[in-house]
Amino acid sequence: MKKGWVVFVLLFLSQLTFAQKEWFSTFADSTALVKQANQISSTFIKDIANVKPTLVLTLKTRLNTTPYLIYYDDDGKQKTANLPLWEQVIPEQKAFFYEVAGGEVEGKEVFGLFFNGFYLPHELGHALQHKIEGNVLGSYESEYFANVVAMLWWKKQGKKKELEQCYRYAKKMWAKLPNPIPEGMTIEAYFKANYQQASQNPYTYGYMQFKQFILVYEDKNLPTFDEFVKNYLISKAKF
Repeated sequence: MKKGWVVFVLLFLSQLTFAQKEWFSTFADSTALVKQANQISSTFIKDIANVKPTLVLTLKTRLNTTPYLIYYDDDGKQKTANLPLWEQVIPEQKAFFYEVAGGEVEGKEVFGLFFNGFYLPHELGHALQHKIEGNVLGSYESEYFANVVAMLWWKKQGKKKELEQCYRYAKKMWAKLPNPIPEGMTIEAYFKANYQQASQNPYTYGYMQFKQFILVYEDKNLPTFDEFVKNYLISKAKF
């Protein structure tokens, strides 16, 4: 009986490790993508509840490949985190990844690192901010907040290697992207005035997102995930 239990535990742990390794990579299986995304979302929601037990995030993670790729949707009765599958991405967007990442292999890898990887808790960060502040989506500041949340949460999960991979690619891609900010205008002001238009242009939106990733990754003064969430809730008089 004891031997059988040990074998069961080892099999379970090996399967769990295998599943965890697949995240931050490009999925071909939509069922596996959604299953693992739901596991990640569940862990994130529990981590928020550990900071404040009465704060409950309710949303569904689903496959929904659109030109926006990955996004949080608060419209309608059910809030959703929408995930893309590489095989369903339009050719123009695949070409963008190939171009900025440096080739087809690299472009597909970048997609996995960010859109089947880093950005899921980014969208959950949007869900948290929406829960506390209402609709504040569509600004440089809200994107920065979500990137900080994602970075700190992945650090909490011990994903140092994956974040470093994202960082190397972010620097490489950002260096190739043209600066869309007019002279004399700040990046914050530009995206506040042009967010919707910018979000439909991968070169413009990528310039902002990859720059933010670099800034957040290089910020050595950030607190832990738990401390950040607690301080955020206190600042909004919600703790």
